[in-house]
Amino acid sequence: MTVIDPDAPAGWVADAEEEDEAEDMPLSMRLSIADTLTLGNATCGFMAVYFTTTGILIPHLTGSEETGMARHSAATAVILMLCAAVFDLFDGLVARKLRSSPMGAELDNLSDLISFGLAPAYFVLVYGMVADDAHQRVSALAAIVVLLAVVLRLARFSCVEPKDGMFQGMPSPFGALTVVSIVLLELPFVPTLLAIIGVAWLMVSRVEYPKPRGVLAVAMLGWIVAAMGLLAAWAFDAPGGQLLLQTGCALQVVTGAVIPLFATARRVNTFRDNRREARAAQLP
Repeated sequence: MTVIDPDAPAGWVADAEEEDEAEDMPLSMRLSIADTLTLGNATCGFMAVYFTTTGILIPHLTGSEETGMARHSAATAVILMLCAAVFDLFDGLVARKLRSSPMGAELDNLSDLISFGLAPAYFVLVYGMVADDAHQRVSALAAIVVLLAVVLRLARFSCVEPKDGMFQGMPSPFGALTVVSIVLLELPFVPTLLAIIGVAWLMVSRVEYPKPRGVLAVAMLGWIVAAMGLLAAWAFDAPGGQLLLQTGCALQVVTGAVIPLFATARRVNTFRDNRREARAAQLP
């Protein structure tokens, strides 16, 4: 039984209750190291939108002819998306090694929506406004398709239990980087638009993609570092920087297209093996 002195100030009682509530907060509800990395992911996504706006869109709207500034800002925006992918890679590894709060899954989805949904969709939208052969309204529609694909993918990921070691559909970080690579390739408008919509479809498809663990995680991290180097060479107009960037973007796009082919071939082979085993079991 708690006895409160009637002569005690009311504010003292309220402060004591607030302190008790803070002490009663379970440790699991506090931010963990993995959650901090996830927040870094969200921050990188927001800053990518910032640099896309201030370095590409605003100079275009104001009639500035500083193409170098636009190139630097585009490279910075994409590098920030790559940094977001690094944070997304490590927050899962840290959560498995240490611990994650109950907010971890929700924070991860919200951060991924900013960095791999909003940021690349906005990049596509701005591309449609500044490119000479692009159509602004059609590009806006493609940007909406990318954003909705990421929203649907993240919602499905929260509701469906994936197979061990596999993602169902192209992972949103990989999809975002592929969309940005398609834009940086500077292809004609129609092929660019079709490729972007194709990536959006792969993100919501049932095509299986391996999770980045072990050797695959190291390879992914190495590829991200190499991509940052290519973007930096392009941004500072290094000799052959444009060719190197286009080569890297082409490899990203080809990888995104080849993985589904391998997954389909593996599924077909598994189906054939199961039929052979079933026929063998029926033989006397």
